[in-house]
Amino acid sequence: MPLTKQIFRQICLKKIKNSTTHNKLYKNHLLNTKLLKELKFTKKKNILFYYPLPFEANVIQTLKHMRKKCTVFVPFMEAQSFKMVPFRLPLKRNSFGIFEAGNTIRNIKKIDIAIVPAVGVDGNLQRVGFGKGMYDRFFAKLKKRPYIIFIQPEICYTKKFICDTHDIACDLLLTPKARMLPMARVKKRKK
Repeated sequence: MPLTKQIFRQICLKKIKNSTTHNKLYKNHLLNTKLLKELKFTKKKNILFYYPLPFEANVIQTLKHMRKKCTVFVPFMEAQSFKMVPFRLPLKRNSFGIFEAGNTIRNIKKIDIAIVPAVGVDGNLQRVGFGKGMYDRFFAKLKKRPYIIFIQPEICYTKKFICDTHDIACDLLLTPKARMLPMARVKKRKK
């Protein structure tokens, strides 16, 4: 049976959800350390983070640190996509069980960096998410593409090209044990 995006998503979700609690804490620590290292010297001022679900990589430590020197945004669900809102407390749980900051009338359209959770990635480092397409629709609306960092609690990667053309690709993939760049960037560096 050929590998499809749906089959790969199921394999990745099973791998992520079966990770032990102790390992999750340690892996989240490793991921936050790596992400802070990547963002340490950034001059970028607007960063989109996500607020994690229980089985996603927990990047709250990095979010709190970056909030001191940057403007941090989080998604606010709207219909089939989301809009960015400034990260501010208190957070409220929405109908999907995701914690969100309060809504805003501001229409924020520019970010420099986006930290995006990924269930899996394919050979083009395109994102396999939860199947709703919210991030794909959100990034399609932006005028300027930000630097995109995918975060995974467990490496779930296939060399096959299983994603659709509209699926977003990353500039950097971070997992507790791996740091991956798209092949085109790796080839440019070697020259």
